Order: sequence, then structure tokens, then C-alpha cells
Amino acid sequence: MKDQLYKYLLMLGDNSLIIGHRLSELCGHGPNLETDIALTNHSLDFFGQVRSYFQYAGEIAGEGDEDTIAFLRYEHEYLNVHLVEQPNTDFAHVIVRQFLFDAFHYPLMRALMQSSDKTLAAIGAKGEKEAAYHLRFSSEWVKRLGDGTEESHQRAQDALDHLYRLGHELFEETEVEREMKEAGIGADLESIRTEWKETTDNVLKESTLTIPEGPAAITGGKRGIHTEHMGYILAQIQYMQRAYPDMVW
Repeated sequence: MKDQLYKYLLMLGDNSLIIGHRLSELCGHGPNLETDIALTNHSLDFFGQVRSYFQYAGEIAGEGDEDTIAFLRYEHEYLNVHLVEQPNTDFAHVIVRQFLFDAFHYPLMRALMQSSDKTLAAIGAKGEKEAAYHLRFSSEWVKRLGDGTEESHQRAQDALDHLYRLGHELFEETEVEREMKEAGIGADLESIRTEWKETTDNVLKESTLTIPEGPAAITGGKRGIHTEHMGYILAQIQYMQRAYPDMVW
């Protein structure tokens, strides 16, 4: 059970780590000062969650700490979904990617609050307020872009066409997630999927955007199989720890 809990913590933490890194890339590049600062703050919220997950993972493993778990694994040892790896192609891609993830992340935090594991329940309680704000922020921006100008609508639709099918991976239950659910530790992904679908359907309808049809995209992130973007992300994230092992500030 300890090994399964450790992997479950990696799944939770790696999603927050990679999407937090993608948002951090926008620092100084937002469309206006308020949005720039908001997205940077969202990134910090995610990194705060990462610290909690990985500190706990280090305790479970009996070795390593938040830094070694975050920075010193190989690519196939990261267990995040493909959606969070997608690049900041333009502001519409940033917002649509964030919205699809936030609509999943908010009910996930509320589910973790009910975990029989006290540490995970505490992480969920702390992250629930942040996740609620993130979802409200990205939902409002999706509406503004989708129901805005002809160009903003087209860019948002292009982003949705690319990203929506990747969202299904969030709900592909692995053996680890099933065991954590049955033990009362992890979330029930089917329940979260129902809420995610209702949220995304309502917001996208109000945004005048069309949900793309078609099967789920090919995935594998939870099994350590990643897109071509992941290597570049890790090259940035791991540079300092790889170049200067055991460095301290």
C-alpha cells in the first residue's frame, strides 16, 4: 500500500508541477498586468501544492525530499497527464488548457478533503479555495474569448479543438488510482468526470464554442509515456539541480 500511495502522490504532484511550470513561463508575458500577475500567482499556488505532495511522498518512501522528487527523476518516472504538458501556443491555448484542468482540479480537491488519509485531506482542504478561484478565473476568460471578437472566438475554438480530447486522460483510472479509491484514500474519478462534463458543457455553451467530436487522444502520461514537449520542460526544470548537484541557496 505504501508503494501505491507514493505513486498516487506523484500523479497528483506531477500534474501540479508541470502545469505550474507552464504558467510560470508566462511571467512578464501576460496580455495585461493584472492577468500576468494572476497567472503567476496561480503558478505559485500549484507549486505550493507540489511541495505538500512531495514532502509527504518523501516521508512515505523513507528517502528523498521535495527537491529530489521534483527535480531528479527521469522522464518516464513522471506521471502527469499530457494535457498539462501542452505549450503556451497563444493566450487562448493557455486559458482553455487551464479551464479544462481547473474543471477537474476543483472537484478533485473537494474529494481529497474526504480522504481517510489525514495528510491528503489537509492538502485538499488547503487547495480547495485556490482551485475554486482558478476555475472561476479561467471560466470567465473562456467566456470572454469565445463570445468576444471574431478573432478571439476562432483562437479559442482552435485551442479547444486541440486540447479537449486530451482532457479525457484525466479520468482514465489506473490500478493505483483504483486501489486508492477503494481504500478511501483517493478520489472517485467517475464522479469527478460527471461534474467536469457538466461544468465544461455549461461554460462552453455560454462561450458559444463548439465541443469537438471524436475519440479521446492517445495518452499514457500516467504510465510515464509523454509527449515531445516533456523533455524540454524537464531540461528547464532540472537544469540547476543537474548542473550543480546538492546545491543550496
